[in-house]
Amino acid sequence: MAVEAVWVYLGIASWFAAGCVVSYYTRKYVGYGVADYFIASRRLSALPSALTYAATTYSAFMLVGLVGLTYSLGVSAHGFELTYLIGTVILLAHFAPRIWVAGKLYDCVTPPELLSKRFESKWVGLVATIICAVMIVPYSSVQFMGIGYLCEGLTGGGIPFAVGALIAMIPTLVYAYWAGMRSVAWTDVLQGLIMITTSLGALFYVVHTFLGGWGPYLERLSTEASDLLKVNWPLLPYLGLTIPWFFFALSNPQVFQRYYVPKDVTTLKRMIWGFAVFGFIYTLISTQFGLICRLLVPGLKVADQAMPTLLATKVPPVVAVIMLVGITAAAVSTINSIILTLSSMVGRDVYRALRPSASEDAELRVSKAFIFIFAVVCYIFALFRPGLIAILSAMASGGMLVIVPSIFAAFFWKRATAPAALASMAVGVIIVGLGYVFGLNPMGVPSTIWGLMASAAILYVGSYVTKPPARAEEFMRRVNEELEKHGFH
Repeated sequence: MAVEAVWVYLGIASWFAAGCVVSYYTRKYVGYGVADYFIASRRLSALPSALTYAATTYSAFMLVGLVGLTYSLGVSAHGFELTYLIGTVILLAHFAPRIWVAGKLYDCVTPPELLSKRFESKWVGLVATIICAVMIVPYSSVQFMGIGYLCEGLTGGGIPFAVGALIAMIPTLVYAYWAGMRSVAWTDVLQGLIMITTSLGALFYVVHTFLGGWGPYLERLSTEASDLLKVNWPLLPYLGLTIPWFFFALSNPQVFQRYYVPKDVTTLKRMIWGFAVFGFIYTLISTQFGLICRLLVPGLKVADQAMPTLLATKVPPVVAVIMLVGITAAAVSTINSIILTLSSMVGRDVYRALRPSASEDAELRVSKAFIFIFAVVCYIFALFRPGLIAILSAMASGGMLVIVPSIFAAFFWKRATAPAALASMAVGVIIVGLGYVFGLNPMGVPSTIWGLMASAAILYVGSYVTKPPARAEEFMRRVNEELEKHGFH
């Protein structure tokens, strides 16, 4: 039975109002300048640092896209998402301290700015910004698509897809623009708590109400959907989606920028642990919903409709609306972080790089204008409803994956050069883009893997035929010395 649209509007309005109160409160603490607006002057405490990282990472993809992927592929999808979580924790342990230290030493605000300063070339940062801006639009649109699908399905068309997507866009703009990183981080605290409590509560409710408890649920799963308990995802397609996800913590600028914001080493470590715990719990919840949907709403032709169909046809309206609010919070917490980061990159790595004499006020005005521009572009892209949500998300990460070799080299290889990094990123993203557009997977290997291999090879070879930056060794030495001072080895 469809939920009345008015209840959905009331639920969303209540959540939005609570977020506005938080955002307004944080606005009173906004200081002057680009660094304060976009990275809160590197002064966030452990709670907002951990939850803004977690809420930024875990989006509408989880309870719409991952549920749909699990509905189709079963435990293979669970393995896919856990691979991401494990990869992220490993990368955080090795790179988050280095990025945090380098950001403080070289006064970096954006991820590409760090690359520009390490490779001593503004063009490295500019190209990285262009790649991220182009490739992350599909991933950003996924958040609007998720809410659009959910509102449309939950209300039986009472709220059209376009209106549902708009519901996600408006809070995104308000939270991002009003007070920058402080607003986004503290509303992420609210949204992260909503995400985990609503989804966990709904999971237990559905299992006990419709499946008779955990024992009967597992028994039913083993008899009625045993195919979902087997690994049935071919290796190469699996790697094509999993490898970009594994390196998400480095390739995606919205999470990279969050390594700048913790106020000290203790906060940074708590951020990592907080994210790991949150991520493990949320992954289990999301994949369980995918398996449950296969039992309760079988036979769907569009896997991404699994969660909307479950909420619209099985659970009471109040539970459905609570879940919708949780998923909307997940979507908005991701998209406002993406838009805030991208706008800071346009201001710092494009506008300021091309106009070094521009004032900080002018840079901030340009950046704020792009908050609106990116939001509208992502919304329009979402209206075309391209592809399966999980595939679309991984494709975006695959495009940005070509930046990862340059990030590795920035910290661990002093011989790496700016021309090689530029060629590495440019050729790699072209290979990935052509692969997805024309469906090219030479020898059965996904284009994301070809793009990554080409990017790494070009960086390696190109660095030996071009001149390395004059201060590359100094950069690495200073970072390593600071790491030792702070107890990192």
